[in-house]
Amino acid sequence: MSEYDLVLRAQRLIGPRGETSGAVAVRDGRIAAVEALDAPLQAARTVDLAADEVLLPGLVDTHVHVNDPGRAEWEGFATATRAAAAGGITTLVDMPLNSLPPTVDTASLEVKRKTAEPKAHIDVGFWGGAIPGNTGELRGLHEAGVFGFKCFLLHSGVDEFPPLDSEQLVEALGELAAHDALMIVHAENSEAIDHAPSAHGEHYRDFLASRPRGAENLAIAQVLELARRIGGRVHILHLSSSDALPMIASAKADGVRVTVETCPHYLSFTAEEVPDGATQFKCCPPIREAANREALWRGLADGTIDCVVSDHSPCTPDLKRLDIGDFGVAWGGVSSLQLGLPAVWTQARLRGHDLSDVVRWMAARTSEIAGLQRKGAIAVGNDADLCVFAPDDAFVVDPEQLEHRNPLSAYQGRALAGRVRSTWLRGQRIDLAEPPRGRLLRRGEA
Repeated sequence: MSEYDLVLRAQRLIGPRGETSGAVAVRDGRIAAVEALDAPLQAARTVDLAADEVLLPGLVDTHVHVNDPGRAEWEGFATATRAAAAGGITTLVDMPLNSLPPTVDTASLEVKRKTAEPKAHIDVGFWGGAIPGNTGELRGLHEAGVFGFKCFLLHSGVDEFPPLDSEQLVEALGELAAHDALMIVHAENSEAIDHAPSAHGEHYRDFLASRPRGAENLAIAQVLELARRIGGRVHILHLSSSDALPMIASAKADGVRVTVETCPHYLSFTAEEVPDGATQFKCCPPIREAANREALWRGLADGTIDCVVSDHSPCTPDLKRLDIGDFGVAWGGVSSLQLGLPAVWTQARLRGHDLSDVVRWMAARTSEIAGLQRKGAIAVGNDADLCVFAPDDAFVVDPEQLEHRNPLSAYQGRALAGRVRSTWLRGQRIDLAEPPRGRLLRRGEA
């Protein structure tokens, strides 16, 4: 009898200590051994990676808006998880808003789980939501297995998920700190944005002026001070303002329990290159200037920014208002779930980073922040979630070839380096023509 179900042999493999070569042995969906490339391992199936391929752990994207149920025409679990699998992602954590109902109590969480379970091609977890009036629901959601709680400090874009004011934020953080639960924050200050010029028209510079860096900086300062005072764990979502990096670094040095993410679009695009009327680039907070982008890269390099996630926030094409190109009325969000790995790798290698860095930002740290204990690394005992990546295989993005629901992407026509050749979930290659095999994850069990 074969000792293992599967062995993958790779001349290049990104392990917890960096790049090496090796043979990864899988038994019962878990990594059972990581040995030398030529180790005599017996398996029912052996796969030898090509010379131009690198074996990575499956990526973990902890910021995805699936919108299902209620707005499944924007995105659904079937299409979102297809796109994720095609992009080397084996685990995603779904945001609590833009679906109906939003995930703000245990009943709505159960609706979300029942919707996702038969459709998921990869493993899926869920964030809960913290909104005015639901403080009493937070403990129940925590015990039901959500990975943390999202809040907004300004209008979220949908009325059913209202923001917390200062007193409500203190109350929610105090409740979560009592259970050591994570609060993840869309940090833009509503008053600062109310006093900024209104978003209007086709000129991107006008939209950028409507979401100033100061709005992010003020909100982040507030969150850091409350985390310092209350002692809770906080996570800053989709950082776009590099001005906030020094105070984040200072807070970390002082022991404040804060982590920070940014997104591929902030690391790839610049405000200067967004064409007039190109509302596919609209997101909140916005894509900023080239100098700001380079500062974000430095923040990643020195560890002030912990991780990179997609913030895949799709909608139907009509809501992007490409017909009139008005940034003031278009829905904000970049659809990029399938493209995060090549987008980040394309830019990272230009700045001297290697694939070990990319894996740390997009698999290891995202897993650690969410508390996913068996994901994000090629290590014995972990789920055998793997990505076969060809880092030098370039392509030009065609939205019609992407798996997410609506063929719209800011990356259209962009040349990217690196192609995902295959994605493996618990030791089985994901075939999108076959029925979904993803599982629903709960905090503490994954």
